[in-house]
Amino acid sequence: QVRLVEAGGGMVQAGGSLNLSCQPAGNVIGVNDMGWYRRTPGHEREFVAKITHEGEPTYAEAVRGRFFISRDNSKSIVHLRMDVVRPEDTGVYYCHAVAMTPMTFRMLDYWGQGTQVTVSP
Repeated sequence: QVRLVEAGGGMVQAGGSLNLSCQPAGNVIGVNDMGWYRRTPGHEREFVAKITHEGEPTYAEAVRGRFFISRDNSKSIVHLRMDVVRPEDTGVYYCHAVAMTPMTFRMLDYWGQGTQVTVSP
């Protein structure tokens, strides 16, 4: 079984910065895309950013130029640096990874439990 362990999150004032990180825990033999989604108040879960194994990032329009995603393939850790945060960035942020385990030998989707980010005006 694979768990995605998220770290970071918390409260920050508008205009500030915050860092999130996520790493798979369990017997993982390969990780493909890794990324972040969020659920903001009154909205469904939405895409924030992702990064391929080769390091190519993709961002949602709402965060492009403010959020930056990176990864360390040696540890399968993905980081999300959130700069110039806004109150509308408040929400629960979920880590996502496409990973393979010895039990399945298939690339499957895994999700973290979510970490709260609160941006005050």
